[in-house]
Amino acid sequence: MGFFSDYRATRRDERELGEGVWRRAHDRFKRGLDRYHQILESVSDPELRAMAVPVANELADLLPRVRAVCAEAHFRAPSQTQDIPHSTDGYVSDVHRQLSRAGNSMAQTAEALTMARFSARGTAPSAVAAPGDDDASPVRSPLADPAPIQRRAAVVAQYVLAAEDLMAARSVRRGQY
Repeated sequence: MGFFSDYRATRRDERELGEGVWRRAHDRFKRGLDRYHQILESVSDPELRAMAVPVANELADLLPRVRAVCAEAHFRAPSQTQDIPHSTDGYVSDVHRQLSRAGNSMAQTAEALTMARFSARGTAPSAVAAPGDDDASPVRSPLADPAPIQRRAAVVAQYVLAAEDLMAARSVRRGQY
C-alpha cells in the first residue's frame, strides 16, 4: 500500500514541480526542514526545546508556501534540467536565487540548533571546568543562546517572502514572462 502512495506522491511532484530547478529548490528546503526536526528530536535540554519547537512550527508553515512558489514558477517557466529558465527581465533567476537562499538558510538554522544542542549539553569547549574547581558544574556556552536559531529562522522567512513577492509582482502582468 505504501508503494502506491509513494508513487502517486512522486508523480504529483513531477507534475507540479517538474524535475529541474524548481523541484531541486523545493527538495533542498524540505531536506533542511527535515534535518531541523531530526535534530530537535535529540534535544534534551528543556529550555532549548521550549525555544526550538515554536521555531520548528514556523519553519514548517513555510513549506507549503515554498511549494506554491516552486509550482507557480514551474508553471510559468518549466524546467526539466538544472538550468534556470530564461525570462525577459531575469525575474525567474531572482525567484530561484531567493528559494536557494531560503534552502541554504534552512540548513544553517538546523546547524545553529545542532551547535546550541551541544552547548546545552555542556560539551562545548567553554563548558570544561577549570582545574581546582570543586563545583565542576558545566557552564553554558554562548553557543547555547537561542538567538542565532531565531535569527536564522527569520532570515529563512524573509527569503520565502521575497520569492513570493517576486512572483506576485509578475502575476499582475501574467502574459509577460
